[in-house]
Amino acid sequence: MKVYNQIAEISKIKEAVVTIGTFDGVHLAHQSIIKRLIAQKGTGETVLITFFPHPKMILNPLGSDLKLLNTLNERIEAIKNSGIDHLLIIPFSKEFSEQSSEEFTQNVLIDRIGTKKLIIGHDHRFGKNRTGGFDYLKANAERFGFEVEEIPRQEIDETTISSSKIRESLLSGEYDTAQELLGYCYSLSGKVVKGKQLGRTIGYPTANIFIEENYKLIPANGVFAVSVSTSRGKFGGMLNIGFRPTVNGVDRTIEVNIFDFDFDIYDENIQVNIIAFIRNEQKFVGLDALKDQLSKDKIASENILKTLNTLDSK
Repeated sequence: MKVYNQIAEISKIKEAVVTIGTFDGVHLAHQSIIKRLIAQKGTGETVLITFFPHPKMILNPLGSDLKLLNTLNERIEAIKNSGIDHLLIIPFSKEFSEQSSEEFTQNVLIDRIGTKKLIIGHDHRFGKNRTGGFDYLKANAERFGFEVEEIPRQEIDETTISSSKIRESLLSGEYDTAQELLGYCYSLSGKVVKGKQLGRTIGYPTANIFIEENYKLIPANGVFAVSVSTSRGKFGGMLNIGFRPTVNGVDRTIEVNIFDFDFDIYDENIQVNIIAFIRNEQKFVGLDALKDQLSKDKIASENILKTLNTLDSK
């Protein structure tokens, strides 16, 4: 897949079949649109247009508080794995948002990409004041010189999947719902940094994860069964998100105990895939009680991972 970080980097594509959207999460509804796009590969090359930062971060006064399901790199990787030929990431700004739907269609879709077919979701809007949509495109298709196809709501999903609904599910602790709507396990990626190393003292050393992208959504606090991808391979583990109340923690941390793992991975980037929720974070009367609970958490996590056959055989 070719990735373009500016409109000026892309030139006309042969028989371009195009879709547009923010694609935060690349969830099941997004995947439905992408599959429709991929199905057109026999007639031309596929182009997905997305935006970064998220338009709401620029246009909404509260946008700076918006948390996203994917970092930009995670979004690129998910789209790459889908089989798309070309990914255009348009830097979204207030100036760019002033373009009318007519200007965007002419400048980007026609002059720059050479769109032959545009596939969009039922609720997609674009251009200044969101005036562009399927009805507008369909009415002007002959003038624009490309075909327009809309994916109806019922074909995507009867429950109306949305990035907002998934964000709400993760923040409220409804992990099963979030995973169902995503169509895959939610993940966290970051660098392993040194913590207080208290876990070592009770036999459960943890890798503390620092996520540089402060816009990445962190799920509600709790303990989770996870799979962990490292340079040494893929391992099972249990993840804790929270404030470590048993030791009077002040800062919220993300730390994972990796099973059957004894390697130095400080400063290494790892990816943690959340497989299942185990329990809420809670305060114990002391480290011995915490250790006993961690033993139960590990057994529960291992059983879940084994049952779901999540890990690659070693």
